[in-house]
Amino acid sequence: MAPTEALPAFKPIINTDRDHDANVTEEFDVGKHLAFEPPSQIIQMRDIGHKEDHGVSPVAVSQPFQLFSQSAIQQMRNEIFKPEVLENCKYKSDIAASQLRGYAPKYGPFTYDAWTNPKTLDIISKIAGVDLVPAIDLDIGHINLSVKSEEQTRKEIDTIDQQKRFFEDDEGISGCPWEDDKPIVGWHTDSYPFVAVLMLSDCTNMVGGETALRTGNGEVLKVRGPGMGCAVVMQGRYITHQALRALGAQERITSVTSFRPRSPFKKDDVNLTTVRPISDLSDLYLQFGEYRLEIMEERIREQLKQIREKRRAGKPLNIGAFKDFLKEQTGFLSHTNEEIIESRETIQEKLMEATGEINNLPNKRAKLA
Repeated sequence: MAPTEALPAFKPIINTDRDHDANVTEEFDVGKHLAFEPPSQIIQMRDIGHKEDHGVSPVAVSQPFQLFSQSAIQQMRNEIFKPEVLENCKYKSDIAASQLRGYAPKYGPFTYDAWTNPKTLDIISKIAGVDLVPAIDLDIGHINLSVKSEEQTRKEIDTIDQQKRFFEDDEGISGCPWEDDKPIVGWHTDSYPFVAVLMLSDCTNMVGGETALRTGNGEVLKVRGPGMGCAVVMQGRYITHQALRALGAQERITSVTSFRPRSPFKKDDVNLTTVRPISDLSDLYLQFGEYRLEIMEERIREQLKQIREKRRAGKPLNIGAFKDFLKEQTGFLSHTNEEIIESRETIQEKLMEATGEINNLPNKRAKLA
């Protein structure tokens, strides 16, 4: 798919002129670039009205936690603003208006190394409650962009300040109760089991920007948005969610990396509905097909090992269990085939059908986690 939409022109709010390392290309270094601090809370699936076995882990979502240093974020920003990335990797969809994807590792070696480093994977896996690996290269460091003019930003800040003053004068309490529920990314479920959402923007003046989750009983739960260098880990394949608009900042740039279980014996019901319209289909299906066949290969190899051991030991075959295995793998192959769709018209229809069903569901009053 050849992306054609131009991104709005804007001045990044991280002033790289003041950072003498801003234009220096570095290799990912765990000691320098990881700045991990554990999350204050990890919300479980049962806490939001889902069964613990609803997905691949009992974990639903973490509170924001520090993951990368500012120098790491600067390197990632340098990569996404390369002319070749802006020229070749821009997409938009019905879910999000401005996106960059498929740039790592070709144009983004630092980003690729950061997310595939064993230490990073260990951190993400422990928070998620399951051993994870990046789903496919195409979905490492997917960028969602929300950009405003300086005039729009000033007006938002003035409005926020007015609301703060009104609240303090009326209630005698410092704060800003004003909420904005307009999404930057609409209601959806992710294609892959887990995502790590990393903030690449300065959030100093930002109000809003939460992730809204639809719970099992239809309520909406808001999880605080991450600050620069901070991440949120979420089991987004099994939780309907949306990213709410951030006010008071000229940009909101998030980097989303998708994950799946490392074990080939875990459930894998990846659904490509949201990523097909914003992907080169050949690249997507090559990477999707490769890892799905690798899972099948490992499952068959393990089953073959068990059958050989039984035959050599003179033990009988559990025919029922063997047929269950064959039925499960038949379904796995059938699902893989169903996800590979050639027609662009059919792809768009499926996306509209999926998002339409989700967005027509009623919402109950939002709560803040």
